[in-house]
Amino acid sequence: MTDYFQGNFPLQSVPLTKSVAKSHAHTEEESGKLATTIAEAASDRKAGEIILLKVAEVSYLADYFVMMTGYSKVQVRAIAQAIEGKVETELQRRPIRTEGKVEGSWVLQDYGDVIVHIMMPKEREFYNLEAFWIHAERISLPESDEGEGKPT
Repeated sequence: MTDYFQGNFPLQSVPLTKSVAKSHAHTEEESGKLATTIAEAASDRKAGEIILLKVAEVSYLADYFVMMTGYSKVQVRAIAQAIEGKVETELQRRPIRTEGKVEGSWVLQDYGDVIVHIMMPKEREFYNLEAFWIHAERISLPESDEGEGKPT
């Protein structure tokens, strides 16, 4: 076992005090603001069916998932770009990792505490992530225009 951990690593536990609890609440508030900012940027690019899920209680992956539909590969990429731009401008954050931008049918942006899924309708229907995370709290979005970007 020591072969894997060479070097001196401090083995300290973090005491749970009021200051730690406050910083956790502050972090949760920041995550919520990030998720809302992402949803707003997606709405600005006419993303459809935007869903904001608070998954912190049911998953260790992130605090929030933001899922939405883009109705063409170009729109999916444009939504991803709009999210990156707005989050960087307003919150000075960039995604840790972005996947699927080249293909444009499903873009995943990982901000650490918020994970974004921008999917074409077929991918969204097939993978049905909303059903997988059914136990997560669904956060209502102000002035959400579901299906606004859908072609007629």
